[in-house]
Amino acid sequence: MKVNDAVRAGMQQRVHEVKNDAANEVADEAANEATRAVASAMQHITVVILTYNRAAELQRTLERMLFAASVPRIVVVDNASSDGTAQMLRARFPQVGLLSLPANIGAAARNAGAAAVDTDYIAFSDDDTWWADGSLERAVALMENHPDVAVLCARVLVGEEEREDPTCTAMAASPLPAQGLPGPALLGFLAGASVMRRAAFLEAGGYEPRFFIGGEEGLLALDLVARGWRIAYVPELTVHHHPSSLRDSVTRKRCLLRNALWICWMRLPFALALRESLRLLRDGGRDGVMWSGLRVALGGLPWALRRRRVVPRDVVLQYRRLHG
Repeated sequence: MKVNDAVRAGMQQRVHEVKNDAANEVADEAANEATRAVASAMQHITVVILTYNRAAELQRTLERMLFAASVPRIVVVDNASSDGTAQMLRARFPQVGLLSLPANIGAAARNAGAAAVDTDYIAFSDDDTWWADGSLERAVALMENHPDVAVLCARVLVGEEEREDPTCTAMAASPLPAQGLPGPALLGFLAGASVMRRAAFLEAGGYEPRFFIGGEEGLLALDLVARGWRIAYVPELTVHHHPSSLRDSVTRKRCLLRNALWICWMRLPFALALRESLRLLRDGGRDGVMWSGLRVALGGLPWALRRRRVVPRDVVLQYRRLHG
């Protein structure tokens, strides 16, 4: 090879090396920037997990979230479990916050969790649900860009086969106006699969303790929208749900009916409340809990009427549009 050819080849090789170095530096900086963005987002959100006597399910949920690429801050609110949940947490997950309550107060335990954290946003989870990697930082970005949104509801995938929860199909088809939202507008959400703006949650008073469990998000959703907040379904956010076998389905159905009836009489105009009550009772008849649900609902009716506060007309119109 001639000297000039050798020099030329050497220069070309060096240029190639410099370009590769520059490309690697750009890629490294982009990766570092992405890492910094994720870390920054995760500083603004805390996962609050509600649990009661499901130590094994809770352990699985924590393992899924703590070994993700981006690890959130987590607080577990234990509803006075008697199965060693607190001991398991302290032994296996010392990095996870634990708030042990003296009694089981149901869904209202989430209120204690919200009061105990100081981040702008809360990702609520149950002991048998966990957030997919990447969903929380995406939720923070969406919340930052949509300051009128109080709740983002995620897509829920059920079981090992990851079937989409039927509720998600209904949310995706919501007929409510969604201008300016990151997804379909809602008048409800899934309590264990939602990211909440903490200030909005506290402003609305959180979950009603008397509802205990079962459809407890219905009242909170109406109260948030009545205050001018918006709720959206965002299917790009994902929650995995592996339903626990430790469930009392009959009691839960009875509570669902009771709470739905109370919501009607606490927030809807009388004519609409009566119509919806009849529909709910028909549905309860198919589930075999109509009479038992009605009985417990009537027992709390004076209490519900004392707390009656009819939502604004625009919210009533949204309700009618959803329910026909």
